[in-house]
Amino acid sequence: MTTNKIEFPPPTLQIDFSLTLKRLRNVCLQNALLETVRGMDIAELDKQLAQYTPPSDLAILARHGLRAELLFAVPAVLERNPYLLGYYRLLMGYSQKEFYGRDKGFGAAPFKAMEEKGKVSKAAAANLPDLCAAFCAAASALLAGIGPLCIGRELLDDLTLLTVGPQLRGGANNRRGVDGIVQVFEIIREIVAHAIAEVRESAIRVDSATGRPFLIEFAPDPDIIIREEMARQHYRNVVAIEVKSGTDASNIHNRIGEAEKSHQKARKRGFTECWTIVNVSRLDMVKARSESPSTDRFYSLASLLPRVGDEYDDFRRRVLSLTAIPTVSVNS
Repeated sequence: MTTNKIEFPPPTLQIDFSLTLKRLRNVCLQNALLETVRGMDIAELDKQLAQYTPPSDLAILARHGLRAELLFAVPAVLERNPYLLGYYRLLMGYSQKEFYGRDKGFGAAPFKAMEEKGKVSKAAAANLPDLCAAFCAAASALLAGIGPLCIGRELLDDLTLLTVGPQLRGGANNRRGVDGIVQVFEIIREIVAHAIAEVRESAIRVDSATGRPFLIEFAPDPDIIIREEMARQHYRNVVAIEVKSGTDASNIHNRIGEAEKSHQKARKRGFTECWTIVNVSRLDMVKARSESPSTDRFYSLASLLPRVGDEYDDFRRRVLSLTAIPTVSVNS
């Protein structure tokens, strides 16, 4: 009796999802929320939560040792980190199309730039209390539906992932962009591997010759940042990296314009170096420099990926120099 050979294709989609999730957790999922709240005035935050959240719901969450902002959105959190609008949208199970579209009657279209660009427009700021009131009403219904015995941080995280899955499946172009960011992050991780002190989900902590640690992190804008920790929760911003990994040469100059906007903001935050990494075979450097004068160095992703060559060597030397990490000999 002959049997057919059983063979499956590589799980490319799941690999893509894992790379995207690694970054999203630091931008608009529960990790990002916890990190944002860590730097806030908790007393002021609690005042808003008491204003927007039913007392009975606060009591349920308190009995389970849960902070209310894990479920209930308030203006203070969204003003502090506008990207977290995506967290509450995903938590409530709303797709981007229905949430920001005009056919469902949500009325949330003016807030789209918060999730996508981290910006709160004047119109969005004026209506933020109404947005949070609507979110809190939905969150109260969600809590009642789940039941107080089942609520937990892990469940809330799982609910956001259930919504983000279909979103990722439909976002091939976004995944390509995130893949490029992860590839650059991995290249940097290999360069500094001999000095790594700690690996976190979205950041690497390395030891330097200065005695102060450096953090290499995924970030929403710019894509990757390198900071020196001067004291606890006090940093010197060193390098801002924008990765434009699309291969469409006809659109590259628009992408460079986007990188310039990001780098201008990075300069205002004190970053001393701004790099832009592109993924097209031919780039008019004169035009690129005129479109992004804030970019100190342009690199080609295709030249960095092999980990050899003059361009990679320059990238490697600069990463090691700016993080004050000694170079390790190839034979050591």
